[in-house]
Amino acid sequence: MTTCSHLDQISDVTLQGNGCVDCLAVGDSWIHLRLCMTCGYVGCCDSSKNKHASAHARSSDHPIVESFEPGEDWLWCYVDEVAFLVDDAPTLSYSPGNTEEVGRVI
Repeated sequence: MTTCSHLDQISDVTLQGNGCVDCLAVGDSWIHLRLCMTCGYVGCCDSSKNKHASAHARSSDHPIVESFEPGEDWLWCYVDEVAFLVDDAPTLSYSPGNTEEVGRVI
């Protein structure tokens, strides 16, 4: 079984936005969102044309993201290439249609 060796880089983050930060800046769109668990950067997934989340992970050495989609609570480590769950982790999610509010699922 593959495990993530970067769990120590998961932090209590402050969100940088309720949508892909870089797509919002240029008026572009995304498919799904990912939340950096080191710094709170919100970027678009690799199915999106801009792939901002993985670009952020590479440029910042922040390996772990959480899905920022409503109803999803999984995490992904770009370095170890493994998806996983963390017991009792708070789950933050994107609130479609309102880039000013963030939903918290408990």
